[in-house]
Amino acid sequence: MKLDPFYLIVDSADWIERLVPLGVKLVQLRVKDRTEAEIRREIRAAKAVCDEQGCQLIVNDYWQLAIAEGCDFVHLGQEDLAEADLTAIRAAGLKLGLSTHDETELETALAAKPDYVALGPVYPTILKAMKWAPQGLPRLAGWRNRVGLLPLVAIGGLNVERIAGVFEHGADIAAVVTDITRNADPEGRTREWIARTAPWR
Repeated sequence: MKLDPFYLIVDSADWIERLVPLGVKLVQLRVKDRTEAEIRREIRAAKAVCDEQGCQLIVNDYWQLAIAEGCDFVHLGQEDLAEADLTAIRAAGLKLGLSTHDETELETALAAKPDYVALGPVYPTILKAMKWAPQGLPRLAGWRNRVGLLPLVAIGGLNVERIAGVFEHGADIAAVVTDITRNADPEGRTREWIARTAPWR
């Protein structure tokens, strides 16, 4: 499975409506602390934009809603993976992405036969408090050998200056949140990410 090397992660359909039309082809909707009805509306709005723009939408966590809304990709963290019904996810035809932060989590993830594996944080991140130290580029290269042909996503503290390094150490995809959403010019930064990831597209 081939996914775009630029993986945008945002927390609202508003961001998707704003940035996806610039040429984003892979985006995750990661909504937290909202009611189920609100999350359903966010997924529905995000999916409409992505369908129109030819962008792959990945729903974070809410696999039941992803199934109900006809989405085709869900991303789960390790805690969510433990509680998810993988049989139902597969029966609905959803592809599956999984987060990993250490060797044990990688083994758990690989046993679930995901469609991609994410490793993070590669660098220090300001997005959320992490109990894991930054993994660094050598760990990324090690994960590359472990996951075989599975697409490998690098996440955590990435910016345009660090893009080349993660690809040179085995990542197939670079995921980004704050380098775009907290940038003074999110649209300009998005265009820069699209341009800088072009050699791996």
